[in-house]
Amino acid sequence: MTFTLQQALIPVDQGYTTVDVRVVGDTITAISPSLEVVGTVVNCENKLLLPGFFNAHTHSPEMWQRGVIPPLPLELWLAELYDFAPLEVEKVYLSALGTAVETLLSGGTSVVDHLVLIPGQEIETIAATIQAYQAVGIRAFVAPLIWDQSLISGIPSGENQAENSIPGRSAQEILQMLEEAINKFHKPEAGVYILTAPTGIQLCSDELFVGCGELSDRYNLCRHSHLLETKAQQLLAQEKYGCSAVEHLNRIGYLSSRTSLAHCVHLTDDDIKILAETQSTVVHNPLSNLRLGSGIAPILKYRQAGVNVSFGCDGASSNDSQDLLEAIKIGSILHNVTDLDYQHWITPRQAVEMASLGGAKGLNLGEQLGSLTVGKKADLVLYDLTNLSLLPRTDPIGLLMLGRPTQVVDSVWVDGKRVVENGRVSTINVDDLKQELFAKSEWVTNRKSKTVSEFEAHYRSVMGLS
Repeated sequence: MTFTLQQALIPVDQGYTTVDVRVVGDTITAISPSLEVVGTVVNCENKLLLPGFFNAHTHSPEMWQRGVIPPLPLELWLAELYDFAPLEVEKVYLSALGTAVETLLSGGTSVVDHLVLIPGQEIETIAATIQAYQAVGIRAFVAPLIWDQSLISGIPSGENQAENSIPGRSAQEILQMLEEAINKFHKPEAGVYILTAPTGIQLCSDELFVGCGELSDRYNLCRHSHLLETKAQQLLAQEKYGCSAVEHLNRIGYLSSRTSLAHCVHLTDDDIKILAETQSTVVHNPLSNLRLGSGIAPILKYRQAGVNVSFGCDGASSNDSQDLLEAIKIGSILHNVTDLDYQHWITPRQAVEMASLGGAKGLNLGEQLGSLTVGKKADLVLYDLTNLSLLPRTDPIGLLMLGRPTQVVDSVWVDGKRVVENGRVSTINVDDLKQELFAKSEWVTNRKSKTVSEFEAHYRSVMGLS
């Protein structure tokens, strides 16, 4: 496919300029104020062209529980989540479709799915998710979420003994499953990438982390994990290792330029130095951190230390949305209350760079994606500047990042293929998807989680709550 985007507005150092952009196949081949038309012409007058953003951390199957889990901290929220997790592959497929559509329509061209697996159907879960993402046409980074310790192990105070391992799910068995998935599904040329992704120090043994690191090295894969999302996890790390979780992961070799870490709320200055030295990426998930009371990640400190930062929505029942523009806005302005020096605050243009190039760097693809650059892949988003929520005319990127843009995405290309046109996903029938999601769900109120009831007294005791 060859096409020419005509009269697109793009940001430059001194403001904005209007250019034509030529795409041949999957690659941007020319950017200039006036190009000879080659291939299909796309009229971009009064439209802003930006590189596609990365939804750099989410859990697509959580969509089935959006809006229903009550206000709980992460450790108890997880207990309820897993009590009611979907156990049907068809539901996993539908929620991945929904996640892809919502990401595309809020400016994202790539999604990192820290995928919750159906026990005993792990390969089928991964296959269904990939099938959904390929049907929609989004660039998919599938990170099978794995752990080898029981859920109670995630709460501090003497609960992390060997007997808490999950029956029938040894680290070696999990790693064998993961290697099978890598061999079957990792196909970057088709826009599908497998990541090694232990859930975090709270539920994973060193054996699992080290094994994931070895698979990552053997197959040249990126690595992903949650890290120090809550105060409880900070306490747990001291209990398990006698040092911070960052120090420990560095000692066992898990941190690297191919490692992205979700949340990173409770880190010390020494931890931040380690992340900078290892060139690890932090994925900022501000909405779930607020929803679960986890805290505010010190993103301004990370940026000042030279740590790469990107944005994620997190799962659709800890954020209850997959609106990437909303996550970027909150993730930018939230930190105006954590640092009085306004010269450190995140500008709209910096937010765009974090969401695009920051996401690409976190997945070791900074040379291929994340900016409007000749030679890079054509993952592009066109925004309609005549939309009411982007008017009256002021600064286009300021309006997009600081406003409340609704239905502003006009077109999206992933790998040079147009997957959104005139504000509508063109690869699948979204009306059919909505009907399926409605038909396979029901209104839910006042449900009770058995596991929350079992964990709550212990959690409150450990956290010093009366």
